[in-house]
Amino acid sequence: MQDNWNIVGQIVALTISLFLSGCQPPGSSVNSSTSVGDDWPVYGGDAGGLKYSPLTDIDRNNVSKLQPVWTWETREQAIPSASSPLQGERVAPGAFEATPIVINDTMWVSTPYNRVVALNAETGAEYWSYDPKAYEWGNLHRGCRFCHRGITQWSDGQERRIFLNSRWRLIALDAATGEMVSSFGNGGEVDLTKGLAWDANRLHISNTSPAVVFEDIVIVGSGVPDTRIYRNNPPGDVQAFDARSGKLLWTFHTIPKEGEFGVDTWEEESWSYTGSANVWAPFSLDAERGLIYLPVSTPNNDFYGGHRRGANLFAESLVCLDARNGERVWHFQTVHHGLWDYDLPAPPSLVTIEVDGREIDAVVAVGKTAFVYVFDRVTGEPVWPIIERSVPESTVPGEVPQPTQPFPTRPAPFARQGITEDDLINFTPELRTEALDLISKYRTGPIFTPPSIEGTIMMPGLIGGAGWGGGATDPITKTFYVKAYNDPFLARVAAGDGDEGDADYLPNFNGYLTLKNGLPLLKPPYGTLTAIDLDTGEHLWQRPFGDDSAVRSHPALTGLDLPPMGGSPQSHGTTSGPLVTAGGIVFLAGGTPWIEGIDSTNGTTLWRGDLGDGLGRGNPMTYRTKTGRQFVVVATSDVEYVDSKLQAFTLPE
Repeated sequence: MQDNWNIVGQIVALTISLFLSGCQPPGSSVNSSTSVGDDWPVYGGDAGGLKYSPLTDIDRNNVSKLQPVWTWETREQAIPSASSPLQGERVAPGAFEATPIVINDTMWVSTPYNRVVALNAETGAEYWSYDPKAYEWGNLHRGCRFCHRGITQWSDGQERRIFLNSRWRLIALDAATGEMVSSFGNGGEVDLTKGLAWDANRLHISNTSPAVVFEDIVIVGSGVPDTRIYRNNPPGDVQAFDARSGKLLWTFHTIPKEGEFGVDTWEEESWSYTGSANVWAPFSLDAERGLIYLPVSTPNNDFYGGHRRGANLFAESLVCLDARNGERVWHFQTVHHGLWDYDLPAPPSLVTIEVDGREIDAVVAVGKTAFVYVFDRVTGEPVWPIIERSVPESTVPGEVPQPTQPFPTRPAPFARQGITEDDLINFTPELRTEALDLISKYRTGPIFTPPSIEGTIMMPGLIGGAGWGGGATDPITKTFYVKAYNDPFLARVAAGDGDEGDADYLPNFNGYLTLKNGLPLLKPPYGTLTAIDLDTGEHLWQRPFGDDSAVRSHPALTGLDLPPMGGSPQSHGTTSGPLVTAGGIVFLAGGTPWIEGIDSTNGTTLWRGDLGDGLGRGNPMTYRTKTGRQFVVVATSDVEYVDSKLQAFTLPE
């Protein structure tokens, strides 16, 4: 077996190289700053998930001068079936979607295969690499395959630790050496399945988002495929551990258990066997108040809930917990009895706003629904009214959806909701006729039209609306920036056969709808960037973002005067999100072969940085080193996820 893994190591080209520079990474010093001023110490810049930097070295006047300065390659490759530990299964990395953290000139980043690497933030030179060998258990059966979006760090003034949540493990690493901290858990790791409500299949548990650290507590969610449906599918419990010892401190059941608040929203005791409703997206933290905010996902399965009748708390809810003990403070369910995979896919933003002369410490959450939900972060009261409105009924036997869904009155939706004939492609009469014929075969209607046996055209589709990249918030101007996609999805169910699960109906996934020639069903724009005033709830501007070259160069459109397209995930895009800075720049590289520097006041592109063969896959981040230079860094991958890099830009010296 050891010889086999020597072969695997050669294939994936993964090596652990401690202290290539011969010195301790400066950021491992416990005296180094963790302020967001020069550094980027946590996934979202600050614990409140703003994705904002106060740096102004790069501004509207000089952003056009940004130049590439260094790259770092993951060097991760597919493992052929002959070398796979699972007898014939080919293992392959997904997109490089991580956002690094930086403290005192040292950068730490996670890779698709869940490695953690320490780099010199000035040069990109590698200090050390730790490999958890997550690939030894075979592929991850989820949309992004092997992908990992970030890690977190903790320091008590004596040492600094890096925490990696890899699959079903939480691992503590010495920030200086990359070695596992033997005093944490069992030799440096804890098994995240041990404290769950019931025994769970480890192979159906994963993690993509970083844990959250509050004081000496590490809090972690999980990723569980929503499409699987069998009794006692892994539950989405949120767990907290002692940062020093790894001892389990508390557990919050996202699906309540007997005697807990919300259990009555699961009829016929369906709480006792329904799984998922996990928190796969990052949490946000109000460190001053000791409150964490959980964007809870969908229960299994995505499109059918006949086996889990009721509203199904706390699925598809924003839940506020006391970080010290895991007790619920308040919650708001954004989708009742979810049937569309319309979860909250990104960390909420914590920002202070002023509404009608009243200052409010707010929490801002985006949904795949294309709604922005704004609450008082202490009380949970909506800043603007959220109204329950009637929605269409289901035609699937046994399905009993909730009769109403919550609709925010402000801000307005930032992407299309539902589908009508007016939304269809109209470049030529022939294309429009084909589009009309296509949608006539399926159920259509407003948002929250339930999935069906014949198929319901969902709008927004599975990826949103907002995707996992979420939004970025300028706390000074109180402006929220969010990227969205306009891609319909066919929500169809088929009768279960007993082989894949024990639900009466299962999702029948067959992808996104296109015309016979591959053109989109809808007219553009396919991707947008929207700026929203959080003091008023009004949209300030919206513009297409990206460009769909496959559509623009399509033979059926030759000679036509085409409008701005906006990018689409189906053109090898991604749902990564923006970064905003005090220099007045929104940085965004959502699936394009370039990263843009955009004027935050009006959406005008001021700079494009060439990403070579890579597409922008991660959320950009920024920091300033001791040399006084501000850097902008983004993770990229090519179309096949073979060539994955961190690419750094800065102003010329």
